[in-house]
Amino acid sequence: MKVLVLGAGVIGVSTAWYLAKNGHEVTVIDRAASAAAETSFANAGQLSYGYTTPWAAPGMPKKAMKWLFKEHSPLIIRPDGSVYQWLWLWQMWRNCNAHAYTTNKERMVRVSEYSREMLSRLQAEEHIDFEGRQRGTLQIFRTDKEVAASKKDIGVLQEYGVPLTVIDNPAQCTEYEPALAHIAPRLAGALYLSNDGTGDCRLFTERLAEKCVGLGVRFLFQHTINAIETNGCRVRSVLANGQRFEADHYVCALGSFSRPMLKTVGMNVPIYPVKGYSLTIPIHNEAAAPVSTVLDETYKVAITRFDRRIRVGGMAELSGYRLQHHPKRKETLDLVVNELFPNSGQTESAEFWSGLRPMTPDSAPLIGATRFANLSLNSGHGTLGWTMGLGAGKILADLISGIQPEVVYGDLSPARYV
Repeated sequence: MKVLVLGAGVIGVSTAWYLAKNGHEVTVIDRAASAAAETSFANAGQLSYGYTTPWAAPGMPKKAMKWLFKEHSPLIIRPDGSVYQWLWLWQMWRNCNAHAYTTNKERMVRVSEYSREMLSRLQAEEHIDFEGRQRGTLQIFRTDKEVAASKKDIGVLQEYGVPLTVIDNPAQCTEYEPALAHIAPRLAGALYLSNDGTGDCRLFTERLAEKCVGLGVRFLFQHTINAIETNGCRVRSVLANGQRFEADHYVCALGSFSRPMLKTVGMNVPIYPVKGYSLTIPIHNEAAAPVSTVLDETYKVAITRFDRRIRVGGMAELSGYRLQHHPKRKETLDLVVNELFPNSGQTESAEFWSGLRPMTPDSAPLIGATRFANLSLNSGHGTLGWTMGLGAGKILADLISGIQPEVVYGDLSPARYV
């Protein structure tokens, strides 16, 4: 079967890989000059299988109101001039209850854990070098309230057999991250997730794309998608750069741009572009640098270690499709990395970046069929596209191929929002 994948980020390339492994003739179209050139380019870098948590959570509206007045807020809301922004926030608010939180977290953990297994299988066969480390994640809490809130997540993680260590004595944090010794006495506790990892998502996606080419996948870069042409209940073709591309099946993996593209064919998918920021800092003091990933629960910032670089990423800005860099966001990232890992890197040489994450109101991805018989969607992974990428790609590739997926998938379908 001929399959056309729209989007060459980590989600699109992962889907293309498994489609090709299933024997399909695959073409990937993207407007950028290379794979992973947008949202996958400089994300936080953590493979957060254990830290898979919905943004829509009990108490989030109250927290959000407080954050709006904080100098270094993890959440920023700037009206984008659309009614949809407020409708999406209302849908998210409806998911901020205990029942919805548990349901959505279970969905997300299921995909994340499956993705962890897929990465393990892939690496056993392909040995892709993406500056990966398998040294876990240390989630640090600065207040007793954060410690108490973390207990809600532990039950779901234990249900899926996710190994974790609750750290009541902050001094024990240095067993996992020695460079935190100076700040450990000021922490309230921590959670260590040993199955988590780190790695450069862009590097991984580029090298997986090279593996895809080896399987016969064709990549058409610098091809701007102009339109999706439909005929009744099927997609007939895709127009890109003035050319018409036809296939037996189509996959929309356009991240935050899935919504505006699908709106042109009458589909209303609840995806909003949530902007995140990152700094990439060259290391100059190995002893002062992190060894893996540290998640600061107060600021919602992740500090991740690559070979000779530190990636600092986080925050959620709801301001539409604006990609302008806001200096205040850089100040927040600087503040966190300098407080936790002072003198570890050359901050004056840091690369400041921002990207749009495709977020659903319930935080769980949209994976599966649409109302068009030959069009599938793989988007809405929010801040966890890197974590969920391989699992999401394998689930959708199997569905398209008529193969029963290895995990429960029905509640991931876009149909849950119809």
